[in-house]
Amino acid sequence: MSDELELLRDWNADAAPLTEPTRAQARHRLLNTIARTKRHPDAAPSRRLALRLATAAVVTMAVTGTAVVITADGADEGGGAGTNAPRMRNAAAVTVLNGAAAWATRHEKPVAPRDDQFIYSKRIIKETETKTGAVKTYVDVNWDSVDGSKRSLTMELGRVIWEEPMGNGSVWPPREWSKLEKLPTDPEKLIPRIVGSGTSGKSIDDFTAWDWYDAYFMLGELLKWPVLPEGLRPAAYEALALVPGVKVTPGVEDSAGRTGVGISYPEHASEKGKYLIFDPESYEFLGFRAERTSRSGEKTYIQLSHVVEWAIVDRLRQQP
Repeated sequence: MSDELELLRDWNADAAPLTEPTRAQARHRLLNTIARTKRHPDAAPSRRLALRLATAAVVTMAVTGTAVVITADGADEGGGAGTNAPRMRNAAAVTVLNGAAAWATRHEKPVAPRDDQFIYSKRIIKETETKTGAVKTYVDVNWDSVDGSKRSLTMELGRVIWEEPMGNGSVWPPREWSKLEKLPTDPEKLIPRIVGSGTSGKSIDDFTAWDWYDAYFMLGELLKWPVLPEGLRPAAYEALALVPGVKVTPGVEDSAGRTGVGISYPEHASEKGKYLIFDPESYEFLGFRAERTSRSGEKTYIQLSHVVEWAIVDRLRQQP
């Protein structure tokens, strides 16, 4: 590490000092890179490269205040693993998502619903037709069986949908609270559990580009669930921060008219125009932005949504 320490010592002495979050992030990335290289003792040349890249990223953060976070063992753009090409993580996205995890940890109240209860939630959806600018607002109210053994009542753009008991089937995210409780709250363990329906057995160090897209999509779907077991939502945010290619876009508005920062995955075409929206200061999660096309394919809509309220109730159609 002598060369890396010399590089750190030799950065511009006139640069502004690191903020505390940036300092902590830089320290975490350096230590994480060192730890990962120790798990791969046969890769000495790439270890040296990884350490120099990680150190250079810290220097960039000190001098400019922004950076990409560079990890040691990545895939090339075609998704192949085992190359020396580093994966790139946007430092701004890491800051927002880890901030969202911290906010959720501080503010979300732990719940323990009974199997015979229902999860009630109310979501506001505002759709704008892209050609005409016509706006429609929907109020979707849902009652989901906690253990999946009872019929659930859900709504989609104002349409009532009755969902039969789960039986032996499965959906993502799991509707049964007991299955949600079994998901890891360690972000590095959560990602392999959900990618490939948990059957791949891969370490995240060996993920391809497709694996990372799968992880991003599945985590986003999990975060749409209005209530999660204690620690799972913060873990999902921190797991998203590990996904290479995640990007921050300022000035994204939610369905309540609040302006926030959007987290997106522009590397995959199917994620075009889709954002998770966060408050730019507190990093509280605000809502979702998506785009959809009508069944005829003739119309497209920008769709904004956020959860107004949720509760644990004893029966269908019961209001909190």
